[in-house]
Amino acid sequence: MNNEILYILLPDYAAHEAVYLSQAIASDEFALKETPKYVNKIVAPTLEPVKSIGRFNTLPDYSFDTMPKDYAALVLIGGFGWSTPAAEQVVPIVRQAIEKGKIVGAICNGASFMAKHGFLNAVKHTGNGLEQLKYWGGEVYTNSDGYVHAQAVSDKNIVTANGSAALEFAKELLLLLENDTPERIAMYYQFYKQGFCTLFPQ
Repeated sequence: MNNEILYILLPDYAAHEAVYLSQAIASDEFALKETPKYVNKIVAPTLEPVKSIGRFNTLPDYSFDTMPKDYAALVLIGGFGWSTPAAEQVVPIVRQAIEKGKIVGAICNGASFMAKHGFLNAVKHTGNGLEQLKYWGGEVYTNSDGYVHAQAVSDKNIVTANGSAALEFAKELLLLLENDTPERIAMYYQFYKQGFCTLFPQ
């Protein structure tokens, strides 16, 4: 199994939604890992820089045409690009990932995109509310009973989350990836959820 985690970024992507996951993959509480279990890689429509909602430019490692066929996980980072024609190029990428049993994560509008193309019809899932999933999915989305009103949901190698759940999204993916022990992943989650001053009072 290839050890690359592929983050799909479309124009006007939500940079904060990748922060906790990518940080935990690349570093621990002390420094960058010398031998990380996984490597973060960026995939975008082309090899040109892709701009975030906050106007940061990110240089992709791969385009849709050059991305590897084997990888550890595919992560759809939310943002405004998922309702544009560029997003349609991602449909076969996600379909192949699910067919191969790869870990797939989708947050915010990435989860809505998953609903739009029927990728959530056989799993428990969440997103930016059931109404948005129904709106995006239309007749293709047939699994409203599988919707869970939670920050993040993991089921059958698919992790979904709403746009305020970057930390919960990271936790569920880190557990699936077995990036560290469950105890250390829980510590990472609690550190950022509760904050330094709460965990370490004077």
